[in-house]
Amino acid sequence: MHRVLQSSDLKAAALVPDGASIMVGGFGLCGIPENLIAALHRRGTKNLTVISNNAGVDDFGLGILLKSRQIRKMISTYVGENKEFERQYLQKEIEVELIPQGTFSERIRAGGAGIGGFFTPTGYGTVIAEGKETRVIDGRHYVLEMPLNADFAFVRAWKGDRQGNLVYRRTARNFNPMMATAAQVTIAEVETLVEPGALDPDAVHTPGIFVKRIFQGAAYERRIEKRTTRDG
Repeated sequence: MHRVLQSSDLKAAALVPDGASIMVGGFGLCGIPENLIAALHRRGTKNLTVISNNAGVDDFGLGILLKSRQIRKMISTYVGENKEFERQYLQKEIEVELIPQGTFSERIRAGGAGIGGFFTPTGYGTVIAEGKETRVIDGRHYVLEMPLNADFAFVRAWKGDRQGNLVYRRTARNFNPMMATAAQVTIAEVETLVEPGALDPDAVHTPGIFVKRIFQGAAYERRIEKRTTRDG
C-alpha cells in the first residue's frame, strides 16, 4: 500500500469529511499534529467530534478549530487553558464529554485492542457514573466504561519511515501511540521521514500496520503551553 503523501498536509485533511470523529494525539501542546490541525482549519472541515486530552490554547492547536466553530463536540480530560472553549461550553454552544484522564487513556486503549468494555472504580458515586452499569467486585464498587474509537486519528511522531513505522520522542508518547491503534484511518505527520530499514525495529512504538497515510511535516512552532521560570 502506498502510504506516503508527497505534496502537502492538505491532501491528508482532504480525506476527512464533515461530521467525522478524530482522535488528536499529544499532551498539552507537546507532540500535537500541528500541520494536520492547521490543514483542517484551512480546509474548513466542520461538525467534527474531536477526542483529545487537551483542547489546545486560544490561538494554537485545537484552539484554532474551536475559534472557527469547526468542532461540534469535544471529548477530553483537561480543557483549562482555553478561554474560548470555556465560553462555548458555558454558553452551551458546544457539546462536551469530560472524562477522568486514566479512564480516557484506558477507553482508547480498549478501543484499539478490541476490548468491549472494562470496569473501573474511578467515578463511582459521581456524575461520571450516571446512566452507566455498576458492579460490586470483591466489595468494591466499579463503573462500566466503553471503548473509544474514531473515524480518524491524527498523530505526530519524531521519525517515521515510508512503511508507516513510527518513533515518538518523550512526552509525545502520551496518547499518540494508543490513538494510532483506535481509529479506522490513522494519518501520521513526522518530523523526519526516512527510508524503510533506517529505524531500529526494537525502537518502533507504532508499527506501520496501523498507519494508513504518512507525510513529513514542516515549520513546527513547538509552543510551550505555560512557561514557568525562576530567578537563578
